[in-house]
Amino acid sequence: MTTAPLEITYIGGPTALLTLPDLRLLTDPTFDAPGDYPIGSRKLTKTTGPTLPRPGPDPSPSPTHDLGPVDAVLLSHDHHPDNLDTSGRTYVTQAPLTLSTASAHDRMGAPVRPLPTWTHIDLPRPTGGALRVTAVPALHGPKGSEPLVGEVTGFVLSGENLPKIYVSGDNASLDLVREIADREGPFDVALLFAGAARTPLVPDAPLTLTSAQAAEAATILGARHVVPLHFEHWAHFTEDGTTLTRAFADAGLSERLHLLAPGASVTL
Repeated sequence: MTTAPLEITYIGGPTALLTLPDLRLLTDPTFDAPGDYPIGSRKLTKTTGPTLPRPGPDPSPSPTHDLGPVDAVLLSHDHHPDNLDTSGRTYVTQAPLTLSTASAHDRMGAPVRPLPTWTHIDLPRPTGGALRVTAVPALHGPKGSEPLVGEVTGFVLSGENLPKIYVSGDNASLDLVREIADREGPFDVALLFAGAARTPLVPDAPLTLTSAQAAEAATILGARHVVPLHFEHWAHFTEDGTTLTRAFADAGLSERLHLLAPGASVTL
């Protein structure tokens, strides 16, 4: 059966616009300018701004400078500025629906609807049927780091005649990828947060997938297409597009990798 096309527009960092024929979704909104962003006693440094500004009350008449309305925001977590910054928080208050963790709901209130792990919500499609959004587990670092890194989530998108999509969020656990693949796979498209992020908070292990792990995750998930997110534009990433390209080539998976330039789109 032919599935509907999915267009992915890479905005920068963890932020991408997912466009199906009758629904539009946005991942982890980050729209602030480069600079230092405090997080407790530490700071994260943003090196590059977004390619599309946040829509405001008087948006640019050019469609290339306006995200336009979305039907839902998929927010992996709210407590790190590289996943939800100041402008992103404003965007969330204006969005019709934001799905995230119970912790995000506790901190942000009504703009966020909590979606516990392995529960789902069905978003009605204007053309009929629904897009099912299922929350799936994620671990933002090595096992046992949860008290330090906080609660995060990933998402699976599915529906009749729609591609099966995995959005990893800031997950560093291949064991969880295997669990998700066993329950929900195989996948048409995987959006993998990569970059092997490292901070002094957990100095001995990456907080997101390494490039080699991203390639392994593609195989585990049975993903026909992989679009990496959150692997650049912040100083705490230790791997980048070059290492992703090499890792997928080494694994014989180059044809699955879609490494987008900021502002670019791919239709799958």
